[in-house]
Amino acid sequence: AFSNNLDVEVLQALHGRAPSVATGVIRMRPELAVVTIQGDGDMANEGLQEVLHAAARGENIVCIMLNNGVFGETGGHLTVTTTIGQRTKNTIEGRDAAEHGNPIGVAELLAQIDGVAYVARGAVNDAGNVARTKRMIVDALTAQQQGLGLAFVEILTMCPTGWFIPTDEAPDYLAETIAGTHAVGVLRSALGTPDSRQSGSP
Repeated sequence: AFSNNLDVEVLQALHGRAPSVATGVIRMRPELAVVTIQGDGDMANEGLQEVLHAAARGENIVCIMLNNGVFGETGGHLTVTTTIGQRTKNTIEGRDAAEHGNPIGVAELLAQIDGVAYVARGAVNDAGNVARTKRMIVDALTAQQQGLGLAFVEILTMCPTGWFIPTDEAPDYLAETIAGTHAVGVLRSALGTPDSRQSGSP
């Protein structure tokens, strides 16, 4: 889909393995802008170790994670980012920490690693957040162009079907439920960008 809309070269990787493939590309072609685009099931369930180790090595790539808290490719099942109480295909009564474990904040994990140049979490539930998220992507690409290390942008996206809610309720649900656990803002920046983490809804 991306190659039909953007004038870019696209290389598909095995599920979860895009950061490792991107590592190979950037090491052979360091002059390129190398970006991975993955869902939360892809990056955080199948490939968490891949992005963590790429971060620890300070690989000069940009990793973008589209997080809607459900495993889209399997029909809407639980992922590690699913929030407590959130309904999915296999947590019909809502995620219960005692049964399903607690959600993992991927951005928070990566922000602690010294090889990481930039970490931010945006959202696309309203025009203001879309504009802020675009700025985060630009900053991540800038960090990559400057050779500062791995840059990561998590984008909170909507999946009303997987959330079992009407479509028109999805923006508010994202703000109240998803962003209530995964707060929007800049968590780490080697660019001198001030921390823009917001309290409350995005």
